[in-house]
Amino acid sequence: MIEEHVKGLTSMVLKGQGMEAFEKYYHDDVVMQENEDKPRIGKNISRKFEKEFMENVKKIHDAKVLSTATNGSTAMVEWFMDITFKDGTRRKVTEVAVQKWKNGKIVHEKFYYNTAKPN
Repeated sequence: MIEEHVKGLTSMVLKGQGMEAFEKYYHDDVVMQENEDKPRIGKNISRKFEKEFMENVKKIHDAKVLSTATNGSTAMVEWFMDITFKDGTRRKVTEVAVQKWKNGKIVHEKFYYNTAKPN
């Protein structure tokens, strides 16, 4: 069952429906975290973060799921993204999202990615 939810979420994101996927698949009490940054607690705070991120995107050149894995209520999604932001910065990033699911919703998600600036 979790595999179907992960597939639905990633499919929506890849179709440019990231915020719609967020509303559908994230629990009201979700905890989201970037690497070792302070976690964002609750859907409202997480929604604000996601919207601000998307508002700073000028163009998505490429986005794809490289791999997925599930075990019980845990899923891992490896993403590749090539994005240009409104400030002109272009980033190519590979990240892994580790998700804890409950009743078809993500209750915890942590993103792991390299934060070093390219040379």
